[in-house]
Amino acid sequence: MSDRAAAVLRRFAPMIYGPTVLFALGEGAVIPLIPILAAQLGADIAQAALITSFLVVGQLCGNIPAGWAVARFGERTTMALGGVIAMVGAGGMLFAPTAPVLALSVFVIGFSAANFALARHSFMTTRVPLGFRARALSLLGGSFRLGTFIGPFVAAALLATLGDERSAVWFFLACLVAMITLVLLGPDPERTVPVPGAGREADAGPAATPEDDSGEPVTGSIPTAERVGVFRTMWRHRRVLSRLGVAAASLSAVRSARQAVLPLWGLSLGLDAQTIALVVGVSGAIDFALFYASGQVMDRFGRLWAALPAMLLMGGGFLALSFTHDIPSAIVWFTAIAGVLGLGNGLSSGILLTLGADVAPRAEPAPFLGSWRTLTDAGGAVAPLIVSALTAAVSLSVATGAIGLIGLVGAAAFVRWVPRFVPRQGRDGS
Repeated sequence: MSDRAAAVLRRFAPMIYGPTVLFALGEGAVIPLIPILAAQLGADIAQAALITSFLVVGQLCGNIPAGWAVARFGERTTMALGGVIAMVGAGGMLFAPTAPVLALSVFVIGFSAANFALARHSFMTTRVPLGFRARALSLLGGSFRLGTFIGPFVAAALLATLGDERSAVWFFLACLVAMITLVLLGPDPERTVPVPGAGREADAGPAATPEDDSGEPVTGSIPTAERVGVFRTMWRHRRVLSRLGVAAASLSAVRSARQAVLPLWGLSLGLDAQTIALVVGVSGAIDFALFYASGQVMDRFGRLWAALPAMLLMGGGFLALSFTHDIPSAIVWFTAIAGVLGLGNGLSSGILLTLGADVAPRAEPAPFLGSWRTLTDAGGAVAPLIVSALTAAVSLSVATGAIGLIGLVGAAAFVRWVPRFVPRQGRDGS
């Protein structure tokens, strides 16, 4: 990495990466305990699963309002607002008297996560020079993965020490307080990090295109343009959303299916909980270890060089796994393919963030990013439903093979649409 790239990325640490780790750390501690809290309130297994899914539903519902909020109030205010809303949801989890109230609280946390996530994405889209945009956004994805990777271990330690599942929710609240304090009292990111190329407009006429942007940060505000509503933005950019956006949704679906399929596959093979956790943990470790490599590949060689191998590895991995259930070495294959899926997921770190930033309007990206994230989150929400429905109707092997086919079709879609819609990647000489 060049000195200029490293210097700019370091400036994001207290403003973007730090709050992201705090939010993800608290959320990661709480998520595994939602089914347990639901069961304590009288929910059966199916109802507990439904209550847990309200997190994704809340995030889906929050993306478009978050786009409006960022465009109206700015990134910093929206990030802080997302933290306050999450505190309301966490408080509801602590004192929920019934399962429906718990479900509403989980929905509120998902809604707030959408506000927080979109504000970070919009900020990075307007502030990061194109030459190292992918690395910056891969680090953002890695910050979130770090929090969700450590969070469950923190929850386990709290449970072992205090013996109360709600201690993890109190930990989430503490993380939210620290996050809001850092966002509000730390350096204002909208003032500290100027928009690349914004100051050249007065002299250079029309705004520079991504290809013309040298990446040198200069003072100035975000270029202003006619404010367009979220739904008008969706209609105006329907071509890219219905093509590249759907390809991105397929990647989100395959990622989400990995989290659902691996534990189910281990159970179907008769493995105990510790063995399944070990296999899934190794897969997650491989995934986390590669998050920055994905950004390096995208910045140096282009977005497709990360997206295509990731989709081929995950799509091919799921398809291969679907044929191994009843063979003598099924456990060995399960372990190996779990590693392959972790490798593919690691190579895809930051791709959805980066592609969304690449195709977003430069002047006012937030409404577009709200639509983009709604599409990708919808893909992630639908995948577990596909797995569940096909497993109930046919078998887990058929469901796993179907996810593999989605991955391979998504790979073809990336090959078709990335060169058409994504601008030529810049380089910073690193």
